[in-house]
Amino acid sequence: MKYYLSALTGFIIWGTFALVLKPLGAYAALDILLHRVLFASVFIVIACFLFRRKQAIKSIQYLKTLAGKDRNRLLINIFASAVLLAMNWFLFIYVMNAVSVNATSLAYLICPILTTVLASIFLKERLNRGQWFAVGLSVVSCLLMAYGHFIDLFYSFIIALSYAAYLVLQKNASKLDKFFTLTIHILVSTILLLPILGLIDHSVAKTNEFYSFILIIAIGYTIIPLFLNIYALKGLDSSVVGILLYVNPIIAFFLAIFYYKENINSFQIIGFSLIFIAIIIFNVAYLYERRKTRSIRSL
Repeated sequence: MKYYLSALTGFIIWGTFALVLKPLGAYAALDILLHRVLFASVFIVIACFLFRRKQAIKSIQYLKTLAGKDRNRLLINIFASAVLLAMNWFLFIYVMNAVSVNATSLAYLICPILTTVLASIFLKERLNRGQWFAVGLSVVSCLLMAYGHFIDLFYSFIIALSYAAYLVLQKNASKLDKFFTLTIHILVSTILLLPILGLIDHSVAKTNEFYSFILIIAIGYTIIPLFLNIYALKGLDSSVVGILLYVNPIIAFFLAIFYYKENINSFQIIGFSLIFIAIIIFNVAYLYERRKTRSIRSL
């Protein structure tokens, strides 16, 4: 249950991301992204070595004990995760401010499907008929949502693929502390993005409001939900965490309708209704399969 709550909490937080991102619409996506990762890097390093010093030291010692091949494989995983994370952040901010809130919602409708497919291919995670039915229902809903919005679909697919691949990469047998791992991901992402710091338009004045929102985004919408996601993967399959991600776009969808007054067509309403049904079917099928497996093992 704690892993479910962890994943749900992270996605509920992300669902309200527009509330802190929209007020920064006057600033370039790259500007927001770089300040976000710089703030997040500083605070996560402080948290890692101040509150989780023992776990960090153990993780460093674990890295030293790994054989050459295993260490290289883990380092490649960390680097690839950081690249995907940086890519996802930039695209999400750009689409949110330059395209629409709906486009980012669509991205996280596609992401669970891609996560499930990638987990099935690369992690050999098996799904039962009920879960595959839910995935099929999700595909139908995404097609309905994308009707007449194919540019949104293109951006959404790239955003979704970057985070789906990131989630799948986190499901590894490494004994590294999850918070330490996240710290490395954010630090590497920051290092990768620093060379483009010169592209920022410094003529745009940064207000106290700007820095306040960036601080909230760095801690409340970056470090906390990412850690909750990685922690959830300790006890849940990647496909399950991926499906729970649907909570994010559902909240964003309601914000788009009732708060930002964006135009929503009947296809989108039907699509989100199918998504809601798919979430219930997938998780009921997953829990049924787990209970069935435990019953067989107890015999």
